[in-house]
Amino acid sequence: MNVFLIGPMGSGKSTIGRLLSGELNQEYVDSDREIEARAGADIPWIFDVEGEPGFRNREQAVIELLTQRENIILATGGGAVLRPENRANLQANGFVVYLKTSVDQQLERTARDKNRPLLQDDDPRGVLTKLMAERDPLYSACCDLVVKTDKRHPRSVVAEIVRQLNKQRALSNPV
Repeated sequence: MNVFLIGPMGSGKSTIGRLLSGELNQEYVDSDREIEARAGADIPWIFDVEGEPGFRNREQAVIELLTQRENIILATGGGAVLRPENRANLQANGFVVYLKTSVDQQLERTARDKNRPLLQDDDPRGVLTKLMAERDPLYSACCDLVVKTDKRHPRSVVAEIVRQLNKQRALSNPV
C-alpha cells in the first residue's frame, strides 16, 4: 500500500517519510526532490524563473507519475493539495496521512531554512498563518488519517501511523 504524506512545510513529512520507509520496508520518495532532479534546478530557482504557477505545473506532473507507482512512501510539498488533480491522485492511489502542526512549530522547524521560497518574506508567521487558513481544509478533506506532530518525537509519529495502517489493512482484508 502506498502511503502519501501531506501537510504544511515544517510538519515533518520528509523526516517521517524516511523513518516510515525504513519501518515498512518501502521506497521513500520526496516529490520536491523529484521535481528538482527532473528540472536540474532547485525549487527557489524554479520559483524565480517560472513563478509559483510554473512550479505547481511541474508538481502536478510529478505527483501524477509518482502516485501511479506501487509500494512507496511519498512526502509531498506543502502546497501539493492546492490542485484538485493532485488531491484526486493522492486519494485514489494510496493511504493519505495529514501531518498536522501549529504555526509556532512550523516557525521553529523552518527558521533557518533558506530553501523555502514562500517564507522569504519579512513576516514568516503571517505567511504561515495565511497558508494554514487556506490549506488546512484541503489537507483535512483529502486525508485518511490526521496525525498531530507538534512537540512529538518522529518515531512516535511513525509508530502511530504504522498502528493505523495495520488497523486499516485488517479492516480491508478480514480473515
